[in-house]
Amino acid sequence: MSADPASKTTHFGFEEVAWSDKARRVRGVFDSVAPKYDLMNDLMSAGMHRLWKQFTLSQTHLRPGQRALDVAGGTGDLSRGLAAQVGPQGLVVLSDINGAMLSHGRDRMIDAGLLQGIGYVQANAECLPFADSSFDCVTIGFGLRNVTDKPAALASMQRVLKPGGQLLVLEFSHPTAPGLAPLYDAYSFRVLPALGRLIANDEDSYRYLAESIRKHPDQETLLGMLRNAGLEDCRYHNLSGGIVALHRGYKY
Repeated sequence: MSADPASKTTHFGFEEVAWSDKARRVRGVFDSVAPKYDLMNDLMSAGMHRLWKQFTLSQTHLRPGQRALDVAGGTGDLSRGLAAQVGPQGLVVLSDINGAMLSHGRDRMIDAGLLQGIGYVQANAECLPFADSSFDCVTIGFGLRNVTDKPAALASMQRVLKPGGQLLVLEFSHPTAPGLAPLYDAYSFRVLPALGRLIANDEDSYRYLAESIRKHPDQETLLGMLRNAGLEDCRYHNLSGGIVALHRGYKY
């Protein structure tokens, strides 16, 4: 006999919460961090997040006139790069489940002069509101670990890809370089919450973000999840000693 769905639990950082409650808790985190999200990204990663995103964009193989979807696109860093690749005759859709983050992303796209060929959709990654085979490339940058049902989100992203299209998942992962893990732990659990308190006046949200990284599947586990979602030719690239990994898979 299967468990009562109402009794299912999942992790919210290191805390165990009701399955149905995680999305609300995550929304609260990003409502709080949205105003300082970009500044904190630069401070937390010493600007490295820009290099990780540039590497991701270098792997899209998009051409002018094609269509791309940026899931959990937040303040639009990847979306701006995708827009430059497909040009005004193409289409980029910036989607995010969080309205505050999506609003900041739209404002930044407009400030960058990107007005044509851009769409904005508030959407849950687990059930994307797009037709099958709609996009040549789907990206999700630092968003998958916040999704409650990761297999459902991966399947949803696979569904909206066109045949031959590619999914790119950029996410914090598990350090592989010798001796890096204890240094990374010390930074994550001491420095990040302190930065959150001093810069964003929100220590708890940044502690959650550090904890959520530790609960995210490691490189090989996530690779298997992409394959289980129906993607093929799957692989990953470790960046910065495995602190971040870019996973890739195609729909054929």
